[in-house]
Amino acid sequence: MTHASQSTFGPIERILAERVLSGFQRTQKLPLRISCLGTISYADATDADYRDRSVSLGEAASPENAIALAALHVSRGDLGPGDDTGLRFEPRLIVIQDSALGLVLGGEIRAGIILWRQPVASDGEARRIIIEASRKRGLAFAASGRGDHVSARVLRFGAALLEARLVDPHWRETAAELLRLPQAA
Repeated sequence: MTHASQSTFGPIERILAERVLSGFQRTQKLPLRISCLGTISYADATDADYRDRSVSLGEAASPENAIALAALHVSRGDLGPGDDTGLRFEPRLIVIQDSALGLVLGGEIRAGIILWRQPVASDGEARRIIIEASRKRGLAFAASGRGDHVSARVLRFGAALLEARLVDPHWRETAAELLRLPQAA
């Protein structure tokens, strides 16, 4: 006599791998670091004098708290590299990374708000973005070599916008869920 068991319960290994271990891996990657990427220059700088700069905005214990902290900094305009009044800082992107420097979420700063970028849905999509971002960075390098610093800066920023979608695989689902919530829009 054969007994076929039809159970709605999954094997314990699958439950551990999908729920428990993935949550544990995320907690090991905390705290999350929030940074602002932009360009910095002095007041009388020429196009060749602009430099890309990353400014640390703080840390957070969860993606939700990191989004809220980033939004607070952007709304207050508290994004500069310091108190030097001779420096101009043009904020471009907000980046949230885990402690292993994996991307959790990235977004463009525009008109005092953050337009969060939708994370890639697959590794194949990530590869296509890497190829396109690398192409843009190559064009930026060539433009810089020709002395066309404005075009080089625009191309580098375009590449960075693409790369803002390259969310670490451990965070993709969380990031996508956060962007579906009304307060993230």
